[in-house]
Amino acid sequence: MPDHDTLLERVRKLLAKAEDPAVTPAEAELYNTKAAQLIARHGIDNAMLAASGQSGDDITVLKLPIANPYSRDKASLLTSIAYPLRCRTLLHRVGQGVEGVTVFGFRTDLARVELLFTSLLLQASTQLTRVRPEERVFRESLAAYRRTWLHGFARAVHERLTLAEENAARTYSDVAGGKSAELVVRDRTALVQQAFDREYGDLRSAAPRRLSGSGYREGHRAGTRANLDPAALGRRRSALPVR
Repeated sequence: MPDHDTLLERVRKLLAKAEDPAVTPAEAELYNTKAAQLIARHGIDNAMLAASGQSGDDITVLKLPIANPYSRDKASLLTSIAYPLRCRTLLHRVGQGVEGVTVFGFRTDLARVELLFTSLLLQASTQLTRVRPEERVFRESLAAYRRTWLHGFARAVHERLTLAEENAARTYSDVAGGKSAELVVRDRTALVQQAFDREYGDLRSAAPRRLSGSGYREGHRAGTRANLDPAALGRRRSALPVR
């Protein structure tokens, strides 16, 4: 399997091709999809190494602060990244907002979650400063539009990561301790859920939100084009403020 630096270099090259203005949208999507596949493969490699006893990996927590504005929507993006990567989240609410999120998972998966969240939040926040509802849409508020835009963005990211993770486990050819990658991933997911339930199983899930804006479609389209390059985190660690 490729080492970490080699994998990231392959991802960078794919995404550089995707960002080339000379390529078609279909070609760019293919490059971005391949990048997501490589990131997923990296997660499966780590899981299989741990299952075979060749490396250590334990369940722990990662606590990430969430800033306003749109803190609930940013927390939703984090959850949309965490679940496909076999992690679970607990939102720390303050009034109608979220001040932070605790993420449960195996250490190597938490590292992937943090990398992707920081990168994708930066991308979403940068675009969010520019998006506006169409003037013909019944005087829609900018805040309502942006909330649904973020919801669409998060949903597209969740779909892409879920597909990449499932394909990576299904097509992995090696076994660890007599188990296929799909079984190893299933076991790890169950262990994380059990650990989460032991800590917070008595808490109730929040009621589903009702969003009224019209930005979902544009946000979803932006999420399908989002750069899934984890190396971007080394270039910038904080998201731009949303005004």
